Amino acid sequence: MTDAPAPGRLDGARVLVVDDDPDIRTAMALALRAEGAVVETAEDGSVALHRVQAFVPEAVVLDLMLPGQSGFTVLEQCRKHQPAPVVVMVTANQGRRHEAFAQSMGAHAYLVKPVPLARLIDAVARGLGR
Repeated sequence: MTDAPAPGRLDGARVLVVDDDPDIRTAMALALRAEGAVVETAEDGSVALHRVQAFVPEAVVLDLMLPGQSGFTVLEQCRKHQPAPVVVMVTANQGRRHEAFAQSMGAHAYLVKPVPLARLIDAVARGLGR
C-alpha cells in the first residue's frame, strides 16, 4: 500500500500568480503548489490578461505595480469574466486609497508585502470558500 500525500487546502484550484519580481513570483507559486493548486504565472499585466483568457483561473494573486498593464487594469478585466476569479491583491503600496479602490473594484483581499506565505494561502483559500 502506498501512502498518498494528504490533499492540500487548494487541491486542484487553478491559480494565476502575477508579479514582476521573479523571486516573489516563484515563492508564491511554490507555496500554492504545495497546497495542491495548479499554478500558472505571469510577469506583467499584459501577459496576465492573456493567461486569464487561456488558463481561466479560479483565483488570481495580483501585484498592483506591474509593467505593461497595471494591477488595477488586470483586476478590472478579471471582474468581467464569468465566473470571475477571486482576486487577491499583493502590493508594497500601503495607501488606504489604493486598498479601498481595489476593494471597490471587487478584490477579495489586499495584502501588503512582504506577505507571509501562510497568510497568502489563507486569503486564497478563504476567497475560494475552502
